[in-house]
Amino acid sequence: MMVAVSQKSAAMGRVESLARAAEVLRLEAQSLERLAQEVGDAFLEAVEIIEKVEGKLIVTGMGKSGHIANKAAATFASTGTPAFFVHPGEASHGDLGMVTSADVVVALSNSGNTRELSDIIAYCRRFSIPLIAIVGNERNVLAEASDVALVLPKVPEACPNGLAPTTSTTASLALCDALALVLLDRRGFTKEDFALFHPGGALGRKLLRVHDIMFDRSHLPLCQPETLMSEALLIMTETGFGCIGVIEDELLVGIITDGDLRRHMSSDLLSRKVGEIMTQTPHTIRPDALAVEALATMNSPDTGKPFTSMFAVEDGKPVGFLRMHDILRAGVA
Repeated sequence: MMVAVSQKSAAMGRVESLARAAEVLRLEAQSLERLAQEVGDAFLEAVEIIEKVEGKLIVTGMGKSGHIANKAAATFASTGTPAFFVHPGEASHGDLGMVTSADVVVALSNSGNTRELSDIIAYCRRFSIPLIAIVGNERNVLAEASDVALVLPKVPEACPNGLAPTTSTTASLALCDALALVLLDRRGFTKEDFALFHPGGALGRKLLRVHDIMFDRSHLPLCQPETLMSEALLIMTETGFGCIGVIEDELLVGIITDGDLRRHMSSDLLSRKVGEIMTQTPHTIRPDALAVEALATMNSPDTGKPFTSMFAVEDGKPVGFLRMHDILRAGVA
């Protein structure tokens, strides 16, 4: 059913609308500021419970709190705390089997008396599963049954009727973010760990390492300085990389590219030795460097002119080969 636009709302002008929007934002910001001031021992206790758990973190909530809980579970899972969301209604019809005695449950409910949470609460108490509550006050069923109750600040909802969850859901979301990121810090969760959990997204692609996309040593076109150019050309042709690395005592000492061949084109080219033709001290990259760093190096004006491939080197020894084509194909740009 569509709600008719009242004369009052139709007459509400630009100034009034912007003032109302600012009021909503100020109320929600006030909620977060109060939350930051009131965070204390109960928060630390909740962190320690989650940190010690051997199983998973189960986050649950009904209605708007359920939407917040679903997002919170995703944040926990992507920052080093294995977690998933369980809908309280589905929990009462079999999904409680997903919750084990090795887990910990975080339940969100502003009133703390949400009827649909009763089965989860009873299940946690029956099997001694740690229960953390995020609630709007201390006097309710959920808070009293929990091991730790994180109480939200007493700030009015932004809804003029005091009914639609607004400031309370903002505070709940922020509190879950704080839990997740404190746990991240305590566990030493790194950018590399984050990339592991985000391989399909832009973040994951930006955090790709050279060793993730390079050709390994078994594919490398390599030869010695004493190798004849006739043999070096065969290796270049077979590998199709458009260049060949020159090694001495296993160390990379030079490179021959298509450009070098053009510059040294002569009737005796095939009979000359690689060491006479090669470019010394070629551009290289560490295998553990970010792929985006390799791309920047290839395009950097500091290197003279852009180039499209280079060897990955570790302790002076070639361990891989990276092409710009492979970087771009991986979505790093």
